[in-house]
Amino acid sequence: MAQSTQVLVIGGGIGGFGNALALLRHGAEVELVEQAPEFGEVGAGLQMSPNATRLLREWGVLDRAVETGVAPRYIVFRDALTGEELLREDVTGEYYERYGAPYIVAHRSDLHRLLMEECEKLGVRLHNNVRVEKVENIEVDGRAVARATAVDGRVFEADAVVAADGIKSVVRAQLSDDEPVGSEYVAYRGALPISEIKHAGDMEAVVVWMGPECHLVQYPLRQGELFNTVAVYRSPSFAAGQLVYEGDAELREAYKDCVPEVQAALDNLSHVQRWPMFDRVPIENWVDGNIALAGDAAHPMLQYLAQGACQALEDAAALEAIAAQSVFADAQHHDPSKWHDVFTRYNAVRQPRTARIQTTARIWGESWHLTGPVERTVRNMLWKSADRHGIWDYTDWLYGEQDYTSGTVTTADPAPGGAGRTPSQ
Repeated sequence: MAQSTQVLVIGGGIGGFGNALALLRHGAEVELVEQAPEFGEVGAGLQMSPNATRLLREWGVLDRAVETGVAPRYIVFRDALTGEELLREDVTGEYYERYGAPYIVAHRSDLHRLLMEECEKLGVRLHNNVRVEKVENIEVDGRAVARATAVDGRVFEADAVVAADGIKSVVRAQLSDDEPVGSEYVAYRGALPISEIKHAGDMEAVVVWMGPECHLVQYPLRQGELFNTVAVYRSPSFAAGQLVYEGDAELREAYKDCVPEVQAALDNLSHVQRWPMFDRVPIENWVDGNIALAGDAAHPMLQYLAQGACQALEDAAALEAIAAQSVFADAQHHDPSKWHDVFTRYNAVRQPRTARIQTTARIWGESWHLTGPVERTVRNMLWKSADRHGIWDYTDWLYGEQDYTSGTVTTADPAPGGAGRTPSQ
């Protein structure tokens, strides 16, 4: 009689479904609980770099992600005050060959739906309206298991619990007393039908306009049917503690010195809701017995490296690879006693990488938002001087192929002497 292991995933976002899918592939019995009454993702566009699209391909869903998204040709950076183009990086051709996978952009809800449908097809059991209030390690018949208790009294038990319950994670609060950190920046987003767009940008590119204490991002979605605009700026009202939308006067003021093309693009935004931007300081431990954090519960990060969803999928890949060597080593008879060892190794592999990305994202954002003319001039000179092969020094460590059991990153053609340098160096 085949023996399977039971896994409970807490959180029905991209990270939750990514982890469920990765473990389902090895025959785990997976339940997923979500506090919302329905599954769905809010937001607009999402950038997926090669370190994530390689995983989508391995899990058999990349073609569908590309069909519902866009594979841009370029990533372009411009100065929002002068309009000057600072860098145009071709993410096809040599870039694709080096990293072995495409750079794509997709609507967040499309990727979420794709992962959810794949999980449903493979048999994950889904539960809505489950607000978990605590998790604990217990022993049942001499066997270590984990238990999650919901506010309404429902109890879920499994050999392992993966908590992908977001930046306000209830499970993280049991491991750490830290709190989310407000960045003082907010985001307005809009993904509108191309027929409704008043001021479209380059339809072949992801374009980033960098301004003092602000930036604006533009790119097409859904094979060009939609156009995505994101405006991020330092908000005096958020800094003063106001988290809710109170009109767009503050937004317009933040971009008043930018070129007309940037100011006009603000008309593409949804001015109904703004998203205050938070992250957390990295913590060293994500694990308690047979319970582990993943995604934003483990490593919430600011969006400047476009790695939030990508790193949640990397977490899933690492858990899958490490568990394949122990829990799933015998496909017919899983060994649930190995979950604590799996989570310990997972923590050791993933925490240093995600901590680096969290801290680098903060520094990267600061470089985008420089205010002084001298600082901006120096930044622009550095961006313009980066030739194509120089770019590899800044991207290999992030996009290169990984051994998820060790964290080692490689590329098809390593840059001599400098691979792995971060954008902050």
